[in-house]
Amino acid sequence: MCQGLTWKIIVNTTERDTFLLELLRHEGRGDYVNLCICQSCHFSLPEYCCIDCFSGELFCSLCIVTSHARNPLHRIQKWTGSLFAALSLKQLGLCMQLGHPIREACPPPERAFNDDFTLIHSNGIHEIGLDYCGCGTAQTRTKQLLRVAWFPATTSDPRTAATFQVLEQYHLLSFESKASGYEFYHAIAWLTDNTGLCPQKDRYEAFLQMVREWHHLKMLKRAGCGHDPDGVEGTGEGECAVLCPACPQPSKNLPDDWQDAPNDKRWLYALFIAIDANFRLKRCAVSKEDTDPGLSRGWAYFVDETAYKSHLGQHNGTPQEKSTCSSHNTVNMADTKASQGLAATGVGTIDCARHNMKLPNGVGDLQKGERYTNMDYLFFSTLRRRSLMATMPPNLQLEHTNKFVRFFVPKFHLPAHILKCQSMFSFNFSKNVGCTDGEAPEQGWSNINPVVSSMKEMGPGSRRDTLDDHFGDWNWKKLVGLSATLLHKMDEAKDEHEAHTSAFKELNGALESEITVAWRAEVEHWEENPNDLSVPNPFDAKVSTITQAAVRLKLAEMEACQLQDRTDMSLHPDISPSVFIAIGIDLESEQCRFKSDIALRGAHPTDRQNTAVVRQQNTLRRKVDAWKQVQLLYTPAAQLLSSQMETVDNPDNPEDAKLLLPSSLTAETVSCSTHLLMIDLQLCDYMYSFKCNWIRGQSANTRAQNAISRVEARVTSAAEKYRVAHAALSALAPVLSKVGWNVRFRSLNKKDDVRGMSAPKKGESEGRRQLSWIWLVEGVGDDKDKVVQDSLWLEWCKAHARMMRWKEEIVLLWEEMCQVLQFL
Repeated sequence: MCQGLTWKIIVNTTERDTFLLELLRHEGRGDYVNLCICQSCHFSLPEYCCIDCFSGELFCSLCIVTSHARNPLHRIQKWTGSLFAALSLKQLGLCMQLGHPIREACPPPERAFNDDFTLIHSNGIHEIGLDYCGCGTAQTRTKQLLRVAWFPATTSDPRTAATFQVLEQYHLLSFESKASGYEFYHAIAWLTDNTGLCPQKDRYEAFLQMVREWHHLKMLKRAGCGHDPDGVEGTGEGECAVLCPACPQPSKNLPDDWQDAPNDKRWLYALFIAIDANFRLKRCAVSKEDTDPGLSRGWAYFVDETAYKSHLGQHNGTPQEKSTCSSHNTVNMADTKASQGLAATGVGTIDCARHNMKLPNGVGDLQKGERYTNMDYLFFSTLRRRSLMATMPPNLQLEHTNKFVRFFVPKFHLPAHILKCQSMFSFNFSKNVGCTDGEAPEQGWSNINPVVSSMKEMGPGSRRDTLDDHFGDWNWKKLVGLSATLLHKMDEAKDEHEAHTSAFKELNGALESEITVAWRAEVEHWEENPNDLSVPNPFDAKVSTITQAAVRLKLAEMEACQLQDRTDMSLHPDISPSVFIAIGIDLESEQCRFKSDIALRGAHPTDRQNTAVVRQQNTLRRKVDAWKQVQLLYTPAAQLLSSQMETVDNPDNPEDAKLLLPSSLTAETVSCSTHLLMIDLQLCDYMYSFKCNWIRGQSANTRAQNAISRVEARVTSAAEKYRVAHAALSALAPVLSKVGWNVRFRSLNKKDDVRGMSAPKKGESEGRRQLSWIWLVEGVGDDKDKVVQDSLWLEWCKAHARMMRWKEEIVLLWEEMCQVLQFL
């Protein structure tokens, strides 16, 4: 809003001219246009000004040099009579003396090599006059530069340096904007001379080297390596990584007796680890380890490259095990993944699954896809810090006899797996995991992907050091935001736990207690033995998925019951409503197939093809006409609507005729009950599951969709009947003094209430969804149909699991808060 107001002021014609004139005023001498003598020494001609000083006052050459003894990197301009021209303080005679206080001369000064010294600063690239101290007690030239916060490009006769300020500025800019070193350096160069008429000496490669060394030294400084008696060489693997304080860190944030904790508490000290790969982080086959070694040797997030490559070389011929679940090309095609011209096809990482932080020694280059050999090494490498299989190096072997390991599939990736895996490896159904989703790595890639283009052509060592630096920044930002994150999650978990507890109790109360007690025992038995495949998984359906034929059989059985109860609404002696709709659905399928056959004939069909088409068309016309005769009995309104449409459109071909099945019309009076609505919704839910999981291809999809449409028609009719009855009860209840009836029989919302047991609202995930109230009314479990009972059993288990996961999340978050405080 402020920016908008400012712009409105500027665009005013008068004010715009004022702003422009003031800008031009800075190009001249301004208030000093009539000044003839330097106001500092009152002796010489004032013709020099400083761009970076606060005032635009003019001085003589001697005074401008004297006043900038402490500001040697300010930019100076000289008035030539018509304009200001840039020149350096070195040209005016300023020479910086290192090793002594300002304005104190060194008896034996030593001039910089060839009197050629370039300093890169945030306001430009400067030519500096420089003298080193040559006294007997003088420090080395490198130390003299560092003590004035100038970072030398080399330790032998340095001729280029960068100020700490510009290095820190680029360091932060690279984190926030992902700007490359090339872009930043050339912006500084253009800041020095924006005309391009006075090209500067190219110090780009020297700048990149200083930046890399600066980032590395800052990492060592923050890790406390400067206080290590053994120096930098005493740094151990992973010691420079920023650790997650909310994760269990032995000897840092866990109780002394945490290993002796009872079984019902040990899960609070479990480590949640996520494994993933990023194939955008490629590296071209440029440079080599000999010419571009990394400054770190596994001190942060990347593994030690020498040991890593040695392990990969020993298992180079090991074939990649294929996935027996989903078609995971990253794994299955790892041995054949294109890698021509690439030294690395991506990066594999091991992350903290709950707090989205990179783990120490959990990052490594991938040569071909997401091979198990690479990922296993990274996995065990990061676990080595905590305490480690015959194929791993001795220092990475896990003491698995006293470790309890469970495997999960991240929630977003889970639907791509087969049904068995969806229940066996689900975070939602497993005990002692809270509401962990396992998708932490995917969330972090958006932060690092913008640097892909600038790192693709880097050498191996430069790339590893750069990624280590960015991962460290990511971890630090996650760390400082943990308090707000954990508090937000705790508030959310409490609200969700309350809602899901209420929903579960409501469902549990609508079912017989004898049944739910047995269900609870089976669930608890499976939860206590998660790795025992002999224990039945309560989240696996016990009844096979319903088929289209089963749906038709169910509808026929319902019509048989209506005949027996003398409530049958059939208006034709041979064609019941079910058969009538089934024939209509089949006719729609024939129309679709006939149109497909016509399209396949091509532009120039033969006489034989035309003959076949005409015969099929005649047959289809007879069927449509016969069906419409029966339609007069069941849906006469459809005939009236059809005649009106034909008057307008006049379709001559039977394949274009509108059949107007009940699903495309608004039902007026159909005898149905709330109980029947539940059955129809369950069938519709199964039909959608069947279509999504098993049906492939256009013709098969058409048949499945027709079956779904038929069930949906009954659902719509039953829902409409319920709404009419509910409206009548709402009108009569006050007259009859009936209260409380609307607690059980609520108003039916078409969008959210009329849905299957397993169908969530739009945008709801499995861990947050709740059953529609129509499945929570008393007597919902009275139906002894196997499909309905199995569905109720599954939904009871899932509702119970959701309630328990949110309860665990509260306990786990509290423990993580305590661990953070203890860590700090």
